[in-house]
Amino acid sequence: MAVETMFMGSSDHSSALILTSGASGRVTALFSMRELKRLVNIIHSLILFLLLPFRVVLWRIMTGAVLMIRDEKHEKKVAVVKKRNISVSPPLVPAAVVDEEVAVRRELAIRRVLEDDGGDGSYVRDYSLFTTKRGDTLFTQSWSPFSINHRGLVVLLHGLNEHSGRYTDFAKQLNANGFKVYGIDWIGHGGSDGLHAYVPSLDYAVDDLKSFLDKVLTENPGLPCFCIGHSTGGAIILKAMLDPKIESRVSGIVLTSPAVGVQPSHPIFTVLAPIVAFLLPRYQLSAANKEGVVVSRDPQALLTKYSDPLVFTGSIRVRTGYEILRITSHLQQNLNKVKVPFLVMHGTSDAVTDPNASKRLYEEASSSDKSIKLFEGLLHDLLFEPEREVIAGVILDWLNQRV
Repeated sequence: MAVETMFMGSSDHSSALILTSGASGRVTALFSMRELKRLVNIIHSLILFLLLPFRVVLWRIMTGAVLMIRDEKHEKKVAVVKKRNISVSPPLVPAAVVDEEVAVRRELAIRRVLEDDGGDGSYVRDYSLFTTKRGDTLFTQSWSPFSINHRGLVVLLHGLNEHSGRYTDFAKQLNANGFKVYGIDWIGHGGSDGLHAYVPSLDYAVDDLKSFLDKVLTENPGLPCFCIGHSTGGAIILKAMLDPKIESRVSGIVLTSPAVGVQPSHPIFTVLAPIVAFLLPRYQLSAANKEGVVVSRDPQALLTKYSDPLVFTGSIRVRTGYEILRITSHLQQNLNKVKVPFLVMHGTSDAVTDPNASKRLYEEASSSDKSIKLFEGLLHDLLFEPEREVIAGVILDWLNQRV
């Protein structure tokens, strides 16, 4: 199938409301003294690199790691007695504060589910808490058609800085077509454990998705299961599908604006990211969201998103940004290993993730059943664009043809 580009009218969105994009997390590169700033950055990175061994030594001493003591005759190990409990990666935010923040977010997420009475009685909404293999607690929810006969299952995975509850309207559309829908807030998001928008490793999210899929499939034997992921959520799903054991249990995936390709706004970030992510993983790049990238041409959708307490609107955390660079790099090196049936959708004016990377996915994937649709002039949050009904319709048609 050839790449299909859908024209959705004028791409002029100059009148769109400009709000900070919690999804983009880009560092603006507008320097008045560009060359001087570049030099300072290089020097700064070298200083951080030179400090790295000292941080490792300090970490070993403070956490009670085993030290090697050499004397003239022999070498022996001496265990340093711990005097206090210290986090392996000292947080910039006290654990008690994080726990309190998680409790507030989780209470809000639960309350929203309980306050949803099912509208006209066509669906039932519920929630549950899922414990990962690491011991973290993740908030999950489900939307079930009131009819007993379900045609299939859909697992939704949200994008960076948002949460599963944002897709309630779309979940209802899926319900109306006979699909039972599950949503999961990945680590550090929505009602799940972790400092808000801090992702120590996206591999955690990949492993959590695999475990959650196993739970969903066990509870619903015999039903075809699909995954739908947006942005970074799409990248997480793609990496999970590289596992043959997972890919064989999933009937297909739908990706909207997947983070297969992202480009730091300044090349120095690629150099600094691994170092700073190790030294200061929770540090927020203060310049990241000064001039946010617009993710929708619908002003009301933007207001709703950025006034939602469960949506993180602060500056991107260094480790989180580095993890996104890591997963996109891994995917780009393994696109030919993708075998699962998929539909990938992207707006041609997306300034957060690269539409050309979605083209590469389509061209290089080994899947025998693969489709791509590019929407002329649309931005990043496809299901929150003025043409959301068209987007949803394309997804529903694709799913309905495979059950």
